[in-house]
Amino acid sequence: MYKYDVIIVGAGVAGLYAAMKLPADKKVLIINKRETFKCNTFYAQGGIALARDEADIPVHIQDTLNAGDGLCDEEAVKVLSQYSFAAIDDLINNGFEFDKDKEGNVLFTKEAAHSCERIVHAGGDATGRYLHFFLLSHNKHAMLSDARVVDLLIKDQKCYGVTVLDHRQTKNIYADNVILASGGVGSLYEYHTNAPCISADMQGLCVMKGIELDRMEMLQFHPTVFVNSTNAQKMLLTEALRGEGATITDENGKRFLFEYDERGELASRDIVSKSIFLYKKKTGLNVYLNFDNFDEKYFAHRFPNIYKSFRGLGFKVPQQRVPISPAFHYAIGGIKTDLKGRVPNIAGLYAIGEVASTRVHGANRLASNSLLEGLVFAKLAVEDILKTNNFSDEIVEFPIVDEVMSYKDDKAKKNQLRRIMWENVSIIRTKRGLNDALETINALLKEKIGKLLKFRLLTAREIVISALNRTESIGVHTIQEEN
Repeated sequence: MYKYDVIIVGAGVAGLYAAMKLPADKKVLIINKRETFKCNTFYAQGGIALARDEADIPVHIQDTLNAGDGLCDEEAVKVLSQYSFAAIDDLINNGFEFDKDKEGNVLFTKEAAHSCERIVHAGGDATGRYLHFFLLSHNKHAMLSDARVVDLLIKDQKCYGVTVLDHRQTKNIYADNVILASGGVGSLYEYHTNAPCISADMQGLCVMKGIELDRMEMLQFHPTVFVNSTNAQKMLLTEALRGEGATITDENGKRFLFEYDERGELASRDIVSKSIFLYKKKTGLNVYLNFDNFDEKYFAHRFPNIYKSFRGLGFKVPQQRVPISPAFHYAIGGIKTDLKGRVPNIAGLYAIGEVASTRVHGANRLASNSLLEGLVFAKLAVEDILKTNNFSDEIVEFPIVDEVMSYKDDKAKKNQLRRIMWENVSIIRTKRGLNDALETINALLKEKIGKLLKFRLLTAREIVISALNRTESIGVHTIQEEN
């Protein structure tokens, strides 16, 4: 019989930072679906946004509210900003090293829709990778890898643990507290920047359990992604490139973004993505990211992974431009929580990071607020768990239910779903396209499918229904009138 004080589902920034803040005398288990590096944190390039000092808090708050297009929960934004430099100081005090100048001062960079330079970074363009390694190296708790959570053990409005599929064997693992930190929904889309295993399992499972999802229509598409590859996961070109001088042009060298927003390349992500989409549709021209403003030595030092990757692909960066397209990047909506990460009406269940919806991002996430969100709300969730002191030796047993996880035909249906979501539920949406997607998803749900595909389909259906219910365009959600 397995029993823990806390189970954490997911080993990205939110899950690992929660583990770091839980004392060594607590019995904690981190459950990770695949290898530890296969998470969105590992692939995060740009950095972590923070209020640089007390005077910058109201400015950071306002920038976040502006990007969120009027739909942010202002209290959530205040919490995010007010706790921001404490979170960064905690990392530094525990030995994490951000990039510094020759005098030893932490370097700040600027990204789109920020009014000043306030993003810290590590390893040039490898902040997520460095942070992930750091948090793993500081993990003092048990970890179960190559195992996926396939059920939540809930009875009488309380969560008692999870069911996992571990090397094709189903087993129950019990805990007094369960933290969901499993990430977003990337694999629902044909083109995305997420780790391959980010497939909306927990969101779909919550639908099955009657747990509320919130603002699922709010999905962010990153404007600068290299999609010319056969992998589903596409190569992101960090926002920091544009913050430091990269430009977006058509194949004739025209910087067309100013036709859509006076900030050009430094407009918020939703505006840049939609502008590229509409311009390509209007002109039929390809779009590129140009690095003409960069010295090669500086580019190779500041963006070493991008430099190495594109040189390996045959692009002579920074002298040569790179073709780009928007791709799915970040789930703004998710499992509804309060500002301590608690899932309403289910005692002992928490959700943090991208899987959760605290409404901190509103209708559009401000660049580099995502890693910060993972840090801040992980800390608040752990503080609540320790304060609540919901720990006991009692085990409420649940029967183990063996279910078919997948059928042979599920892979083709999964790919069909990914195409539907990209074509009908992405950057520009129409009521007809959304209804077509809903009809197909409902039809697939009636077929003989495994539980894992059902998770995806239920999450996708929530996204489509949410998009249909929001009839006005706002932020990342754009409804276009049909011809």
